[in-house]
Amino acid sequence: MAERTFVLLKPDAVQRGLIGEIVSRFEHRGLKVAALKLVRVTRSLAETYYSEHKGKAFFEPLMSYVAAGPVVAMVIEGDGAVTAVRKMMGKTNSAEAEPGTIRGDLALTIGRNVIHGSDSVESAKREISLFFKPDEIQAYARIDETWLHE
Repeated sequence: MAERTFVLLKPDAVQRGLIGEIVSRFEHRGLKVAALKLVRVTRSLAETYYSEHKGKAFFEPLMSYVAAGPVVAMVIEGDGAVTAVRKMMGKTNSAEAEPGTIRGDLALTIGRNVIHGSDSVESAKREISLFFKPDEIQAYARIDETWLHE
């Protein structure tokens, strides 16, 4: 099985109508959407999801922000998916993100940077399990897969 990673389109991405454009970028790269859903993040889920930031100055604003509106949770699959998605997203601080990256093209500030992607395979497994049940993740072959891999 190809590598899986977790992607969260934050409330600003949803409110700005960027869902289709961002998903298209992943698909055009040759990555596969294995799961996708529009959800509201509860305070409890937000605290678990961002537990590594507890105690930091931006923790409370982050909790309010991620729960402020719907988000899109996704499982993206492909060879080297974690690294590919991270490169496609660009730097966390969108002011430093390269043009051509999701944040470089679509985000304006670090606090509204439209997207999160797992930073490792281990983080991806943890984050996927917070948002998806195993039966919500689909295994299928895309018709173009023979043209994407040597």
